[in-house]
Amino acid sequence: MAMSDYIRNLRDKVGAELLLLPVVGAIVRNEDGQVLLQRRSDNGQWGIPGGIIDPGEAPAQTVVREILEETGLVVRPQRLIGVFGGEDARFIYPNGHQVEPTILLFECEVVAGHLSCDDGESLELQFFHPHAITKLSGFNNTHFARLLDTPFQWDEQWLDKNELSSNPKRT
Repeated sequence: MAMSDYIRNLRDKVGAELLLLPVVGAIVRNEDGQVLLQRRSDNGQWGIPGGIIDPGEAPAQTVVREILEETGLVVRPQRLIGVFGGEDARFIYPNGHQVEPTILLFECEVVAGHLSCDDGESLELQFFHPHAITKLSGFNNTHFARLLDTPFQWDEQWLDKNELSSNPKRT
């Protein structure tokens, strides 16, 4: 998997230390409502296709570029359907590089192209029924499982109830 010049420059400065990265992902469905997944070449796991936003690039523009590169499909983003991140999204690449992505997840429609994994980032591309995805072996389903319920991560514990009671809402 090719590393962008931007990330390579950052890595030259920080080594394998944790990077917070803005990334996009795409929910691409076929005519039967199944969701496209890619089996990644860097770790062999199934996931939603997408990638890192390059400097100067709009998130929706990144979706179009990444999906074409990874799947051979030209997509049109329809709507933003989720924003995810935090410690449970953190991972370490086989080379030791640590990343914690903030993922903007788009629903996309296919407008052209043919399904193919020619760029070396995908080992396999396949459509799956949404409820079967969370049962896939080797699939990091944290974000997808949440997507079935809510468009963003939320945990009530993030609200400090003591802080809320001692600082009533200002009017």
